[in-house]
Amino acid sequence: MATSPPKKKRVPVHGVLLLDKSAGHSSNDALVKAKRLLNAEKAGHTGTLDPFATGLLPLCFGEATKFAQDLLDADKTYETVVHLGIRTTTGDTEGEVVEQREVGVTRERIESVLARYRGELDQIPPMYSALKRDGKPLYEYARAGVTLEREARRVTIHLLEFLDYQLPFLTLRVKCSKGTYIRVLGEDIGAALGCGAHLQALRRTQVGNLSLDHAVTLDAFADMLESERPASLAAVDALLSSFPAVALPEELARRFLHGQRLALGKESMAIPESEGRVRVYREIDGQLLGTGRMMEFGVLAPERLIAMEPQGR
Repeated sequence: MATSPPKKKRVPVHGVLLLDKSAGHSSNDALVKAKRLLNAEKAGHTGTLDPFATGLLPLCFGEATKFAQDLLDADKTYETVVHLGIRTTTGDTEGEVVEQREVGVTRERIESVLARYRGELDQIPPMYSALKRDGKPLYEYARAGVTLEREARRVTIHLLEFLDYQLPFLTLRVKCSKGTYIRVLGEDIGAALGCGAHLQALRRTQVGNLSLDHAVTLDAFADMLESERPASLAAVDALLSSFPAVALPEELARRFLHGQRLALGKESMAIPESEGRVRVYREIDGQLLGTGRMMEFGVLAPERLIAMEPQGR
């Protein structure tokens, strides 16, 4: 009886893959494939993209997974094409058409409506979403024809920019807070214009300070030599670039890694003037030690610590 070959042993890999996700793949599918290509022990993503959507999907490996929440909480930037005049069950191209109307709106009318959706607003999550009710995602209820009451969520639209209008397609750039559904925004804009709408295309271009500039597609990543793939990952601290940096001498670095609070105000070293989260390095070699929080009187409190030497910096 033939026996299957032994499974390849997973190895520790630490860093961030800036993936340019293609349409047709779920975020989890992309993560599973990238993890297999790296033969990595531990991996996670930083917020899902719908299967029809494309663009930046940062994938975290090893020690980088400890800081994935920071990107989940970060602002996101998208470019989207809104198809005016057609509503679908899902708010995008994956749903069935439920209504069609004539579109006769002008650019001036569109600009007037867009002004209503800048700043803070309340948004009701769509039924076709992964939010859970009684342990079951809302999209399972929706597929069964069940609509549930959902509480509105407060979100912020930092930027809503008119890029192009070629009837019936309206192209927009959106920078928004976490938890914002661009599908719902597109539907709301269509409703306000009186013609309805759904998303024809959606592309995420930025997450926090990370952008598509150095992103790679899954096909290109698969085409690399196995030895080349780990080197294409950004360092763990790519997730933390918005935080001020603190460099600790060897003795303080050791105490920080043991979870001790440090009174840096008593040390002759440069520290951030304001309180808040910081990324912490060992001064002698620039090794990332983790994140901490600067408190009153120059006290540094450890937060999330690196357990082992991550790749690169």
